[in-house]
Amino acid sequence: MARNEEKAQAMLNRFVVAKRDANRVDMTKRPYLASECEDVSHCEVYRGQILKELSKKVSLIQNEGLDEHRVRDLNDAINKLIREKGHWERQIKKLGG
Repeated sequence: MARNEEKAQAMLNRFVVAKRDANRVDMTKRPYLASECEDVSHCEVYRGQILKELSKKVSLIQNEGLDEHRVRDLNDAINKLIREKGHWERQIKKLGG
């Protein structure tokens, strides 16, 4: 008898986990446009991700041993991140954050 109850409980657990995973928002990949995000807390998380990337690249560009080509590439990436950070800040303001 206990075996049937265990099966039912295991099935319920799998269902609950699947339902929870289906409702979860994938925070690892940012939306292409900041205007696609409609939640202030998600916008702030994405902005934080950009700030982390930005600080890593700024620390890399301060290395004096880098050749000019690498410095230019890092500078372009930093400028792009700064522009993207502005888009997210604008979206946060728009949403009332």
